[in-house]
Amino acid sequence: MPAPAPVKPRTINHAPWYAYLALFPLTLAMRLWLMTLRMDGDPSVARTIAEEKGPVIVCFWHNRLIISPELRRRYRSFKPMNGLVSASKDGAWLVAFFNLLGIGAVRGSSSWRGGKALVELEEKLLAGEDIAITPDGPRGPVYDFKLGPASLALRTRSPVLLVGSGFASAKRLKSWDRFALPHPFSKVMLRAELVRPEQFAGMNDVALAGFLRDKLLAIGDASEKDAGN
Repeated sequence: MPAPAPVKPRTINHAPWYAYLALFPLTLAMRLWLMTLRMDGDPSVARTIAEEKGPVIVCFWHNRLIISPELRRRYRSFKPMNGLVSASKDGAWLVAFFNLLGIGAVRGSSSWRGGKALVELEEKLLAGEDIAITPDGPRGPVYDFKLGPASLALRTRSPVLLVGSGFASAKRLKSWDRFALPHPFSKVMLRAELVRPEQFAGMNDVALAGFLRDKLLAIGDASEKDAGN
């Protein structure tokens, strides 16, 4: 019998240099598009997002991912921000896209490199940088708060910033989470809550994930009602 073919080790995929050239016009258009959005809500929302001057774990649902660069630009530009992105080829292009929008990336997912990615996210927080996570991403189920963000908060004792947004006018994609694309110049109603470490003292990751999920669902529903949906 022939010897089995050697298993090729998995590696982190990186975008080629020309990906940045190809994506630059798209990111420029997105920056201009996001700048037209009218962020609205109680004045305390902006204060809540910006009040914690140390690093935070920002959580929002995957179908609201589109506004993350603008949230950082308007309210937390004083802190570097990093997202969790798959180590796949598709993820490599997403990293390039994020980089052009001013957001860094840690590579990994629940299916591969999840443990190492968690350690690297922890290092980013300890270095004083924000982490942005969609707890139900990248493949769902929708509004399922995975354990990763909760474990990270417990390990680092970092505050968790929950952000909900309702779009007064948006296109919904036919994706697993009905990803929302707000129309240019439309109103975005924001809600936010900062959960400090003392609020989850004594919880394990399962309990904290459930606690944060309930809060994020509540502020998301409130944002949708504020937007008239």
